[in-house]
Amino acid sequence: MSGPLSGVRVVDFSRVLAGPLCARTLQDLGAEVIKIEPPSPDVSRFAFPSTDGMSGYYAQQNAGKRNVSINLNLPGALELVLKLCDTADVVVENFRAGTLNFFGLDYGTLSKRNPKLIYASITGYGQGGPWRSRMAYAPTVQAEAGFTHNSIRHYGEALTEPRTDSLSHADVYTGLQAVIAILAALNSRQKTGHGQYVDVAMAATLLAVNERAHVDLSDDDIGAEPAVLGATDCSFFIGPQGEQFTVATSIIGSLTFPSWLRAMRRVDLMDDPRFATAAARRLNFGLLHQIIQSWILTFPDMATLDAQFDEAKIAMGEVRSIKELAASEWSDYWGAVQRVSDRNGGEYRLPGRPWHFSVDELSPIGAPAFQGEHNFAVFGELGISPEELKRFSEAGVLVSHKRASELMATADTKGEPGQAA
Repeated sequence: MSGPLSGVRVVDFSRVLAGPLCARTLQDLGAEVIKIEPPSPDVSRFAFPSTDGMSGYYAQQNAGKRNVSINLNLPGALELVLKLCDTADVVVENFRAGTLNFFGLDYGTLSKRNPKLIYASITGYGQGGPWRSRMAYAPTVQAEAGFTHNSIRHYGEALTEPRTDSLSHADVYTGLQAVIAILAALNSRQKTGHGQYVDVAMAATLLAVNERAHVDLSDDDIGAEPAVLGATDCSFFIGPQGEQFTVATSIIGSLTFPSWLRAMRRVDLMDDPRFATAAARRLNFGLLHQIIQSWILTFPDMATLDAQFDEAKIAMGEVRSIKELAASEWSDYWGAVQRVSDRNGGEYRLPGRPWHFSVDELSPIGAPAFQGEHNFAVFGELGISPEELKRFSEAGVLVSHKRASELMATADTKGEPGQAA
């Protein structure tokens, strides 16, 4: 591996999204990540569409990680995992609070053996308090943390029934906040020589990333005004050649409405009583939108329109599908989409990295591993003999998907036990 985190080893006990995304991000930055998967595999392996123990969902969050699968309920399993955690810089887990304590894999136990360990736990509501044992999935935490309420309140009558967002913001944001905390703890360890425990809560994350939380927390009455500098009331329009686009500038807000008047060369509308105040503009929104839309259609193309918008400091964005973005010149320039093997003769097209470094070069995204594919390789590196590893496999302590077993057997015949790709 190469990258800013080269030399950092992460043991990833997590599953589905928040934890795997956290560990995957650390890996993208150069860390070595070893995923520990239970005998009943990470459920994301079965996300549709999936083939022979692999899915695109699983690959997106786990591609490139080494994979061991172990049954912690059987004798000998715990000692294997403890030996692995002794070599780790970071442990990531996202079980319910206290789950790994039951197996003797809690921070207190691991840090006594490995004082430099940074141990990050991701849960819905934290390790303590009255909600510590609650199940936590993105839609439910988003409902509890005001995220869903904000959406319903914003869209109002445009919704025929309450809806939450289609993406798992609580998981994704929390996974990234966990990355930030881990990087901070790694920096602290450089100064102190000691690791620490990091407790990350999804609900707290959603509150922290809500840029307009201060309005509700302070009981501010903003009346008809949209929240300042937010995406509220950003309208959609149709471009000269039928393009659908949106703008990051409200046509209602008192601070932003003058930008539209400058763009349209229509300062006279400021004196029109139908548009003189935010409340009046909201009441007459349909008419105002129609005036702007008619003006937009006077332009020959989007480039000319964008130039005039830019002059008035109005940002616009065409509504594109992910496929359309992937086909753009920008995507090619950035390397926004990368191809990895799907381990079944085809490939997945996955999101690339969101950073470019001037010095560090990031390794290509690796292929996703089958369950237990690196059992022999990882534990062999810890000094466990091939004979012992085979006994663990026969006893069901080490578990592997049939494809992983075939790969390990092939590697074994070549004199390289467990070195399956």
